[in-house]
Amino acid sequence: MIELNELLQQIWPLANSHVLAAEEVPIQQALGRVLAQAVHSTLNVPQHDNSSMDGYAVNTADFPSLKPFAVSQRIAAGHSPDALMPGTVARIFTGAPIPKGANAVIMQEEAELEDGGLVSFKSAPSAGQWVRYAGEDIAEGQVVLAAGEVITPFQIGLLASIGIPTVRVFRRLKVGVLVTGSELVNPGQPLQAGQIYNSNEFVWVSMLQEMNVDVHSLGIVQDRLQDTADALQKLSDCDLVISSGGVSEGEEDHIKPAVERVGQLRSWKVAAKPGKPMAFGHINRKDGGQCWFFGMPGNPVSSAVTFLLVVRPFLAQLMGQHPERADWRPKVQKRKVGFEWLKPDSRREEFVRVKESHVGGPLQLFPNQSSGVLTSMNWATGLARIPKGQVILEGEEVDYLDFRELTA
Repeated sequence: MIELNELLQQIWPLANSHVLAAEEVPIQQALGRVLAQAVHSTLNVPQHDNSSMDGYAVNTADFPSLKPFAVSQRIAAGHSPDALMPGTVARIFTGAPIPKGANAVIMQEEAELEDGGLVSFKSAPSAGQWVRYAGEDIAEGQVVLAAGEVITPFQIGLLASIGIPTVRVFRRLKVGVLVTGSELVNPGQPLQAGQIYNSNEFVWVSMLQEMNVDVHSLGIVQDRLQDTADALQKLSDCDLVISSGGVSEGEEDHIKPAVERVGQLRSWKVAAKPGKPMAFGHINRKDGGQCWFFGMPGNPVSSAVTFLLVVRPFLAQLMGQHPERADWRPKVQKRKVGFEWLKPDSRREEFVRVKESHVGGPLQLFPNQSSGVLTSMNWATGLARIPKGQVILEGEEVDYLDFRELTA
């Protein structure tokens, strides 16, 4: 068995060195894509000093006393104002340019209209009051988005705000999915004796869709060597293939010989619980290239945990994300536990399902840590990492991996 950290150090650099090709897309199609090159702003945002309030543009030097002022002009958003006439104020609206000669805005609630069209104010303003300065949000030449970032709705808004119509992003990752097991049936079909419902495919497809991945699923493959090899070959035009089940060494476990028939295995078994029977390698493509392969355990918790810890970061780096962003290890937090762990595994480190009941509170343990209990993943807020052979007593600290960090 290979240690988890050693496995990650071996395989993650492979993804980082085989990043997908880039393409130019309209920003409307860039959501969830990974930016292939940094974006610099060619202008200031805001482009000019402007008012953040409806009110009056004034010069603070005109306020030795609170005398009434004449209103010399009206400035709406989108208008180009004249310079402020000395000793006067300008009626101004939110977003409108500050006229030359003004250095503050008094909001309209502080103003009182008087006879003759004059206006007076309840208090003297301070310089810069309610003024948004040119470039205070984004400065010309500033790096707005760095290469390797996953584009969010707010970032699309930023791109639009600086007039960028298209961006260069890495192409969408194509991932093949198959689940092995003659006992599996899909939801909606009646269960016969000895059968169970297929859940792993639905978990994986959902997690891949969250990553904006192009998913190609073959569904359930029967436990036969030739069927398994044929299914892997069908998906070999993908960038990566994930399979579920069949990775142990029983007579009905065909993933290992099937992969060796159509490609190569690079590692087999990891010293982690859950997730020991996990395979990594590649499938040969018709064009002479390689399609990466992960063989995941059949138990739903084992497959979900190993996907989060190993596969998801590999995918993220293959999509162009920076390794430091994809790596969950620096995001580990120290948390006290509200439980005891008295029978540690002497050969494997363990990742147990826990819940942070309140911010900063002790972690609670799900009572059934079986790798087949999918309700534990729905209940938990994260995983506690327990070194192999280590007893944990109540009140001691452990490494805590928040699910929000694992899926960020």
